[in-house]
Amino acid sequence: MREETLTQAALRTPKAAAAAGTIFSLLLMAAFWLFRISVPPDPLEPGAWLSTSANTVALALNIVPFAGISFLWFIGVLRDRLGRHEDRFFATVFLGSGLLFLAMLFIFAAVVGAIILAFAGRPEEPIASATFHFSRAVAYVIVNVYMIKIAGVFIISTSTVAIYTGFAPRWIAFLGYGLALIILLGSYYIDWSFVIFPLWVLLISTYILIDDIRSAR
Repeated sequence: MREETLTQAALRTPKAAAAAGTIFSLLLMAAFWLFRISVPPDPLEPGAWLSTSANTVALALNIVPFAGISFLWFIGVLRDRLGRHEDRFFATVFLGSGLLFLAMLFIFAAVVGAIILAFAGRPEEPIASATFHFSRAVAYVIVNVYMIKIAGVFIISTSTVAIYTGFAPRWIAFLGYGLALIILLGSYYIDWSFVIFPLWVLLISTYILIDDIRSAR
């Protein structure tokens, strides 16, 4: 009876990974799309969106926690899929970069949420407020400098683990290296480069789901 239970749990793990990765990808892309259409990309903008798009940004902020939970679940079940084949060195980089990405995502959301709470009720003040410009610049730097670079590190480490363990095809791993290079070197110059990371997670999740279906058959 116990052996049957463990077998059923092992069969559910890839499906859970695919579901978590897919949910994370869709939610993160939706959240950043809402941010992008509501908040100007210029970190020195005057803050007019606080009086026109605050509700849209608040909706995006409410999506972020669910995306983060899904990503954390995705990391956990992906490590479970690797099992005893997981290399300690790359596993540390893989897990550490994933947790750092998640932490910076929540910090970014907290900063933007604080901006809305502090200034949305007084739309005339952000234009001349140094606090607003500082907070706005912090949110911009977190996303466009640190968070997206950590996402590139996560892609590289995951791709390397995929090559060594074979939990995903080599072409996905090599594609990951190329996408990570774009993120690390060109994210500052390429608009919408942040969608590369959730799309890559979606690709891995889709492969895991297809592989699980094939194994069941």
